[in-house]
Amino acid sequence: MKHTRRLALVATLVVICGAVPGAQSNTRRLTTVGALRQFPGYFHLQNVLVHGELAESGQRIALRANDTEIRVRLESSVTPSSGPVEVRGQLIDIGRLESGDPRAGNFAEGRESTSWPRPGEELVLQVSGVRTSEPMVTPTLRALALEPWKFAGQTVTVTGNFRGRNLFGDLPDAPGKGRYDFIVRGGEGAVWVTGLRPRGSGFDFDVDRRIDSNRWLQITGPLLLDRGLVRIEATRITLARPPDRTDPDRDEGAPVSAAPPTPADVIFNSPTDGETDVSPTAPIRVQFSKGLAEATIAGRVRASYVGAAPDAVGPALKITYDAANRALEIRFAQALEAFRTVKVEIVEGVTAFDGAAVTPWSLTFTVGN
Repeated sequence: MKHTRRLALVATLVVICGAVPGAQSNTRRLTTVGALRQFPGYFHLQNVLVHGELAESGQRIALRANDTEIRVRLESSVTPSSGPVEVRGQLIDIGRLESGDPRAGNFAEGRESTSWPRPGEELVLQVSGVRTSEPMVTPTLRALALEPWKFAGQTVTVTGNFRGRNLFGDLPDAPGKGRYDFIVRGGEGAVWVTGLRPRGSGFDFDVDRRIDSNRWLQITGPLLLDRGLVRIEATRITLARPPDRTDPDRDEGAPVSAAPPTPADVIFNSPTDGETDVSPTAPIRVQFSKGLAEATIAGRVRASYVGAAPDAVGPALKITYDAANRALEIRFAQALEAFRTVKVEIVEGVTAFDGAAVTPWSLTFTVGN
């Protein structure tokens, strides 16, 4: 059976300024249980903060919110609490770990299947802290990020830092509503803004450049929920001043960090490494943990047939970079030769938007008929 089912660009594709496989990030992302389930690849191994209620089901504990739940695993120092709670933890997508990885814990206990899960099938929120959550009554960025369903359909007004078309990987996917969709973010969360171009009296921002990312905007419009994404369909956009306050959770959303940039890694690829019977015309899609400096991509993505002569010319490539999803789409100029094994490489020299190096990467797969 051909594996074309994975050729769609899964929005679970992920993470600027976030965690990468095998590492943790100091950044905490404010989000929802629904978004964790919708975009597990993006949130995998990231520190998150979510709202909900803890509920026991047999020997398992789940965090429930807005008719959605996710399994949780409490650290030994954590005491569960009843009622609405604010949970800090790290999302673990078991299928993205190797069998036997200690981070998987005892997830297999009680499962009927003995096979290792596929990515997205088994999710666990490793909880490091629980406290009673305050009621969300005002539509701040924090409230919209944590409990957006309370304000869905309402006209809201928020002030946020302009972040372009997801140039900093603040959110897991793009709504795709227009060419000028962009994000605003504060220390309290991030939302997409659609419907209006980010320009007005005294400003005209480029959604594809970081040059205006130190500017602030006030956005007014109805709040909408779409595929796990929170967005404001803007009816008014004006310039605003940054909040004049000290943010105790600045590490959750500060645009600037004094820490050296962490390397960018591949966090998702389709097809998967070692996959067989891949369509000769199938595109290769690769997502990164950070947005890339697009100018550094050219000449550093290569393809070859395994076993070919050392001086053989590999398949010609057509490469497209999707900044909103931090993803490369690699297409072959001609259909690949049937039953050949192909190796695709991203070699040293590609960098992320913040100057961090992209870890060299390779993928090997076998072409079908």
